[in-house]
Amino acid sequence: MSFELIGGLSIPAERYTQALLDTLAMVSVSAGIALVAGIPLAVLLIVTAPGGFLASPRINRAVGSVVNGFRATPFIVLLVALIPFTRLVAGTTIGVWAAIVPLAISATPFFARIAEVSLREVDPGLIEAAQALGCKKWDIVRHVYLPEALPGIIGGFTITLVALISSSAMAGAVGAGGLGDLAIRYGYQRFDTQVMLIVIAVLIALVTVVQTTGDWLVRRLRNR
Repeated sequence: MSFELIGGLSIPAERYTQALLDTLAMVSVSAGIALVAGIPLAVLLIVTAPGGFLASPRINRAVGSVVNGFRATPFIVLLVALIPFTRLVAGTTIGVWAAIVPLAISATPFFARIAEVSLREVDPGLIEAAQALGCKKWDIVRHVYLPEALPGIIGGFTITLVALISSSAMAGAVGAGGLGDLAIRYGYQRFDTQVMLIVIAVLIALVTVVQTTGDWLVRRLRNR
């Protein structure tokens, strides 16, 4: 089976399928890393902030500066700047696994800031009540902060996933594979509009599925 393209060219459907699978692999693995690393980072920013139960302005400023530095760097610049580190970690600078390194590093501080906002919105009265009951500090994090902020964290993770889909397509410009690579090599470089349109349609569908699922989970959690 193949997609008939303008100018008599054709691309096998398997190539589109493989590109989609590569994109899903990049997004899912890097999102998992961002989730695992981003939540502790957000908790650290909250508890070390002024008024937090482990208030430490120096630590908070230092961590915040690092987070802000990575967030302020455009992904395509970060992608190139991390090439030596990517080669050290992944053993290569091209392909799906090489793209996961900068994607995860870019997504983690982005998600951490969103999670931090959700944690900051937890009712201070709940924190004070837990402290009055003699709860340990990390029990407050586990049983008050995280459960109360969970809808906002899920919403923020959904936004992070959408951003990762966009970034993974951008990573195709430097040989990362996936839908972005397909669009550039077979669409842009061959001046084939139909390939570009197919890739754009697939990306829109992917983002729609992610956003719809995330919104549904947030509504379900809030209704509880």
